[in-house]
Amino acid sequence: MMRLQTTIMTMAATLALAACVEREAPTGAEDFATFCAACHGTSGRGNGPAAVGLDGKPADLTGLSARNGGAFPGTAVMAKIWGYTGASPGGRVDGSPMPEFGPLLQGDLVPYDGGDGTQTPTPVRLVQIAEYLRLLQE
Repeated sequence: MMRLQTTIMTMAATLALAACVEREAPTGAEDFATFCAACHGTSGRGNGPAAVGLDGKPADLTGLSARNGGAFPGTAVMAKIWGYTGASPGGRVDGSPMPEFGPLLQGDLVPYDGGDGTQTPTPVRLVQIAEYLRLLQE
């Protein structure tokens, strides 16, 4: 129960801070539609139109929490989106065809706890995508 309260308080603080940042940046849902939906589908199930041409099926993003013992793995999700999960000049070391979106999401920073207990300065657009993915969890 305490973890849920902490998560809710962190989300509220993050969203409040994000609202204070003067920007014309897209929302998490808009960035998801732009960068993610082609492969992961609009519902996040890995069934986007570009998924047909990939060697493997994109991840079903609606089950991230379920695959992580019920907790949304915010830090790991943001690392994957950003490209910290093993990038190399010829592609990702982890074998994923997913592009690195870090350079596209640079901008204003907000303190964010991705679930590991540490408030880390994080690009607001990355936080917004992570929070949007949190909403897609089943």
